[in-house]
Amino acid sequence: MDTFEFVGDYIELNKLLKASGLCGTGGMAKIEIENGQVSVDGHVEYRKRRKIRNGQTVEYGGNSINVKQVPSDRSSESKNIS
Repeated sequence: MDTFEFVGDYIELNKLLKASGLCGTGGMAKIEIENGQVSVDGHVEYRKRRKIRNGQTVEYGGNSINVKQVPSDRSSESKNIS
């Protein structure tokens, strides 16, 4: 399972898929969510702008991402998958 770090209270699901590289474009991310291809914490999610918060897990295309919030002083390290 990969980890995606972000700064702030949340990241929208479609933006997470694009920023993490799981979807090549934001448009592709929206279509995949609409088609029920993405799950959050084990449940299929259809809301493109679903707020994803610290500790949640997103699954798409056989990949799992654990979402982790980081303090704003580490903002230069955000959006990195390790």
